[in-house]
Amino acid sequence: MMKENVVTLAHGAGGKQTNELIDQVFKRHFSNPDLTADDAAVLSLSGKGKIAFTTDGFIVSPYEFPGGNIGKLSICGTVNDLACMGARPKYLSCAFVIEEGFSMEKLEEIASAMEKTAAEAGVKIVAGDTKVAGKGQVDKIFITTTGIGEILENAATSGFNAKEGDAVIVSGDVGRHGCTILLARDEFGIEAEDVTSDCAPLWGTVEKLFEATDKIHVIRDATRGGVGTVLYEIAGQSNVGIRLNSKDVPVADGVKGVCGMLGLEPLYLACEGRLVIFAPQESAEKIVETLRKCPYSRNAAIIGTVTKENAGKVVMTTEIGSETLLPQPGGELLPRIC
Repeated sequence: MMKENVVTLAHGAGGKQTNELIDQVFKRHFSNPDLTADDAAVLSLSGKGKIAFTTDGFIVSPYEFPGGNIGKLSICGTVNDLACMGARPKYLSCAFVIEEGFSMEKLEEIASAMEKTAAEAGVKIVAGDTKVAGKGQVDKIFITTTGIGEILENAATSGFNAKEGDAVIVSGDVGRHGCTILLARDEFGIEAEDVTSDCAPLWGTVEKLFEATDKIHVIRDATRGGVGTVLYEIAGQSNVGIRLNSKDVPVADGVKGVCGMLGLEPLYLACEGRLVIFAPQESAEKIVETLRKCPYSRNAAIIGTVTKENAGKVVMTTEIGSETLLPQPGGELLPRIC
């Protein structure tokens, strides 16, 4: 069992402690053939193909931030989890827990953002639930969204499918959402007006990818724990090593500056509009070319390769040519980033 006898913020950060919590509590009690380690469960319907099914809770603090709010985030997060399984988002439900005294005007803004984002993603919100909690019982507003999508016939993008020789691709610059939330809390007195969240619905991007090629092995969105955590998850699921080139990892100048001041690694800051894609080398350039034509992935890049050495590990080639082991994610840097 876990050494800790209480749940800590680190257990919700998406890294080592989160995996321990899932393995030692939830898997132990919920284990069944359909329980997934991916972004969404793949479920078969008798004679009607396959669907993806997912759910996610959103407790971001602050609930509004440059580039979005908790409403937009809740739709993007669930739509993107479906999209990462190659599933066209069809239906969502949403559940609200609202603190007594919350502004009706702000609630209207959140609902409006959800409406607009759902329309962009082509998904319908068809059911929901509302609870009002007493003052101080929650932090203003929490939202849980659940989604169902139709999986494309040629899609098989589980984290267990990475193969030796695959290219590792990111769909854009990394760490912007986590950096945006950090700055929005105004705890460090840092001003960086050019840093905004990358929060965006990505089904349209994924659809274009599958129109361009069916040679995609893995897709994952880099939310809690960022790209670094996602790479460790996939390396573990597929029992492969991953080699990154630090100079190829796109990072916005504002994010790079903030991380430099605070000693943070952009690869471990959350994204909310970025895909991590594993595909054969011969398909990589076509995938990047396709991504760069889409509105939310203009600066997509190949950042590394999959190796048979160092299974379960991520090795980084630094800008000066040396190699270092990217530390396995753990602890909690930014609570409530999603």
